[in-house]
Amino acid sequence: MELSAWPRLAYSAVLYALSPLIAWRIWREQVLTYSRLQRLGMRLGTLPPAPRIWLHCASVGEVRAARPLIEGLLARYPQHSLLLTTMTATGAQQVQTLINDQAAPNQLRLAHCFLPLDFPGAAKRFVARVQPALAILFETELWPNLLHACHQQAIPVAVVNGRLSPRAFARYQRLRPLMASALANVTWLAAKSEQDAERFQALGCRTDVICTVGSLKFEILPQEEALKKSEHLLQTWGGRPVWVAGSTREGEEALLLQAHRQLLKRFPAALLVLVPRHPQRFDEVANLCAREGWTLSRRSQQQAVTPQTQIYLGDTLGELPTLYAAGHVAYVGGSLVPLGGHNVLEPAALGKPVLCGPSLENFSDVVEPLLAVGALSVVETPDALANALAERLAAPSLALKSGQAGREVVEAHRGALMRTLDGLSQWLT
Repeated sequence: MELSAWPRLAYSAVLYALSPLIAWRIWREQVLTYSRLQRLGMRLGTLPPAPRIWLHCASVGEVRAARPLIEGLLARYPQHSLLLTTMTATGAQQVQTLINDQAAPNQLRLAHCFLPLDFPGAAKRFVARVQPALAILFETELWPNLLHACHQQAIPVAVVNGRLSPRAFARYQRLRPLMASALANVTWLAAKSEQDAERFQALGCRTDVICTVGSLKFEILPQEEALKKSEHLLQTWGGRPVWVAGSTREGEEALLLQAHRQLLKRFPAALLVLVPRHPQRFDEVANLCAREGWTLSRRSQQQAVTPQTQIYLGDTLGELPTLYAAGHVAYVGGSLVPLGGHNVLEPAALGKPVLCGPSLENFSDVVEPLLAVGALSVVETPDALANALAERLAAPSLALKSGQAGREVVEAHRGALMRTLDGLSQWLT
């Protein structure tokens, strides 16, 4: 047995030891229309026709960021179909939304199933069943046994939009032998920045397979449909000042409600559109608002926003761009709590001034150009958030200027998509 196999075998032994805990987590992430056996590489459903490309995205945020790549692959390689995999239920629902948005021919070339757990047998069964012409992993989805199974079956593996935050890099450094053995199976790695490329190299990835192409997150396409729907929403809300808090996380909503209470002292008609990141928390957040005495309307129940409504809960899937577009100011969640933040480019691409908390490690590369032009501001506390909101609502012309600067940043940084597609072409033409 090769010495390099030992880290992966030890990792697999740990997975087996933790299998009861893993099984509970997977049970929670189930979607009724999918077999749970997909987590073991079985009952994958009807696969799209061969030759097929396999693209894996962890969850809803990665699916949204990968959408330009997905549509680019379908357009450039009409003879190929595309199998998308996710780890989470929300990711699965986001893929279904994406499939429904496609024209009829492309709908037939797209399919989704859940990624199997990274047990050796499950990984081997999955790869043998799918037999992709190319495996594409989005960002940091480096599963050692899946990568090994691809290598065994001579399937090229590309990592696109490859990123390693400082926190993730420090964590992976403690597992360097395992990561080096996994990265040895990567055929091409498209890093989003030079810093990310250096971190992958430090973990053991060969220099000759790494290429820096830029961030695919800047490839956000114009959301014309979202803008149209948002105009209708603004009309039904009666011209009130609106701020949208998107992708909020556990422990963060309470802080945002504090900020909203402060804001109402200066703008009594202000409306907070609150959009939790995970659907399993929708009821939890609604109950929090009720306990604190807020007047709440829920989008999922088609409840009207009346002059008395203080909070509109965006408890639906796939509508965050529409809700961002309907606001005058956007706050991006996962950042007032230490979770690394979420995609600040989504509201920036819609021309909205953006606010967020200090935890932005996962998006440091896209944050810097927005900060440089004043399109993004970082707030440390609920009081600071309330003040920043009030400043922007009191000066619409300045808010408009800030939003336009953010949109221009997004447009100026595009180009990673074409470089990524060109890099992948060597295995698909």
